[in-house]
Amino acid sequence: MGITERLARASSRHPWRTIGAWAAALALAFGCIALLLPGRLTTEGGAAGNPEFRQAERIEAKAFPPDPRRAVSDIVLVRSGRYTVDRPQFRAFVLRLAREGRATGKIHNALLYYTTHDRSLVSADRHATIIPILVEDTGDIAAVNDVVERENGRSGFEVAITGDNVRDNDFDELSQHDLKSGELQVGLPAALIILVLVFGSLVAGLVPLLLAILAIVVGLGLVAIVAQAWELSIFVVNMLTGMGLALGIDYSLFVISRYREERGRGDEPPEAIVAAGATASRAVLFSGSAFVIAMLGMLIVPNTIMRSLAAGAILVGVVSVAAALTLMPALLGLLGDRVNALRIPFFGSAAVERANPEGRFWSAVVHRVLRRPAISLAVACGLLVAAAVPVLSLTIGANGVSTLPDRFVSKRGYLALSRSFPNATADPVRIVVADHASQPSVRAALERLRDRLAADPRFGRGEVRAAPGGEVAVLDVPIHGDDAGTRAVAAVRSLRTVLIPRLFGGTAARVLVGGRTAEQIDYFDSVSNPAPYVFLFVLGSTFLLLTIAFRSLIVAATAIVLNLLSVGAAYGLLVLVFQKGVGSGLLGFQHVNVIEAWVPLFLFSVLFGLSMDYQVFLLSRIKERFDQTGDTTDSVAWGVGSTARIITGAALIIVAVFLGFAMGDLVMFQQMGFGVAVALLVDATVIRSVILPAAMQLLGSRNWYLPSWLRWLPDVQVERAPT
Repeated sequence: MGITERLARASSRHPWRTIGAWAAALALAFGCIALLLPGRLTTEGGAAGNPEFRQAERIEAKAFPPDPRRAVSDIVLVRSGRYTVDRPQFRAFVLRLAREGRATGKIHNALLYYTTHDRSLVSADRHATIIPILVEDTGDIAAVNDVVERENGRSGFEVAITGDNVRDNDFDELSQHDLKSGELQVGLPAALIILVLVFGSLVAGLVPLLLAILAIVVGLGLVAIVAQAWELSIFVVNMLTGMGLALGIDYSLFVISRYREERGRGDEPPEAIVAAGATASRAVLFSGSAFVIAMLGMLIVPNTIMRSLAAGAILVGVVSVAAALTLMPALLGLLGDRVNALRIPFFGSAAVERANPEGRFWSAVVHRVLRRPAISLAVACGLLVAAAVPVLSLTIGANGVSTLPDRFVSKRGYLALSRSFPNATADPVRIVVADHASQPSVRAALERLRDRLAADPRFGRGEVRAAPGGEVAVLDVPIHGDDAGTRAVAAVRSLRTVLIPRLFGGTAARVLVGGRTAEQIDYFDSVSNPAPYVFLFVLGSTFLLLTIAFRSLIVAATAIVLNLLSVGAAYGLLVLVFQKGVGSGLLGFQHVNVIEAWVPLFLFSVLFGLSMDYQVFLLSRIKERFDQTGDTTDSVAWGVGSTARIITGAALIIVAVFLGFAMGDLVMFQQMGFGVAVALLVDATVIRSVILPAAMQLLGSRNWYLPSWLRWLPDVQVERAPT
């Protein structure tokens, strides 16, 4: 007897014991979330380890004693169309604004033109001034924002704010808004509707949803514990919620469907639960293992966002599998046939379930494909390859403050600052000469660099600071536009790779580039450089797992090729819609210049993990039939038809959940949600109904080829009769 079968038997015989254990886990999770999670998640998502920007930051901090008078985190802008900064009315307004800001207790430093007489704080037309401020914690910026919002428009003055803390706070707020409005208000109701339609029963539809919610809460409790030891991104909450809904519902759906199928064959409820444990639960265990292994590949990436998303997905994936293997049999043991209670009209009728209209539709499609497998395979593969072609234009990067909706404070402040102070920034490029800065040749090179950048329209006039002792010097240079935009990124990359080596090549100095744009570049590189290793890990581990599951090299290789086709098509359509702008307005997406750096690698891992659900359940049914008949054509047609309703429902649920991401305003989640939804639609339709059947028909009995030197592999049998 297999472990899933034993778990199903034990859980169904002692349901209250199992439910009690999960209730305790739920209570503990709520406690961890309330006590441990607040304040432990970061909005930062930079490269881990010791990248160049961090080296520059560390050397600068050590060489220059902290000077609160110079430290700046954000910039407040005041503008009047009527008065210049020299008029008493303008001065009175700025001084009163400064007093109100300091009264919040959150501003530790504010540089006013009227006290410093620094002309760089006044715009060229003298109708605007900026107030660089220091707010030490992102959580404190809300009080300052309230002052800015209250004073904006008063007495005809425009007041705006932008900077690091304001931007991070807005991204955090938008993330939470998208979680509530997209995933919970769209994905959750859509999943419930699909479940009710698939099962034809309100109770059967609600049970998977409740298990998914439980998996999410317990997963968040585990995240709260993990966050005590490792830094996790705030986006782990979005990812865990989305994946929890998708996986928790899917796994429960597979188990309930198999239970109902066994009951339809005449098994008593206890035997039907055990049969579902021996078949569907085993498939869930394999699918969940494949998903977790694929997510483990992302932990290779030295990046906070990628590791956070991987951690959230792995934790909720493990909890979802555990709930499907234990709590679901316990609930079925309590409910029995009452799981079919509250049937809905038409969809809940026994006649409709027996007729299986989805199965008949997909069977008809597959029969046509099987009659002309070569043509069907060529046409379908050609379409997916054509969809993948735009990936050749893929540009990765980050979508910064300029991509935020205009309703956000930091976006309005960014636009106002760009109009009145194109050279001003709260976070300039910091060029750190780490040693030998006192040598004449190094000083001369640094001055030439300052002059060269001042003449570059992408930069502003820089300021050189020399540390006590003279061995370290820093050139602070403003950079124009969005510091995460493609123009700024290209400028700093050129600075690092071309200009600095050219000017400092003949000296002994070590020159490092820091600042936010440099941090973005190191972030991009931290995601893209390890990509080949992630691909190899995911492909290799998936191939190994499928080979063991189906004892076939051909099935494993075919599954990987088909997954690559769906991933490639998703990449191509992602570029087409977001970078090229084809249909972006119609779909409600932003037309941007780059695909968020973490999205392609994340899509690759997630899609390989999620597509294993369909591959394992479909291939296990095909193998089950082939073992009985030895007929490839009949086995493929029967496998597709018998799994059609459940796979269609499962795919639509995941698509609905990730379209909830795509309907939000955060560009990175729009891209991720669209990519996952498109790839899974392709996987559940074109791959399942055309390419896989055509390929298996052409291969025939060779589908199950396993060389003699691999006969020692264990015969695990994903689905087998209960013992």
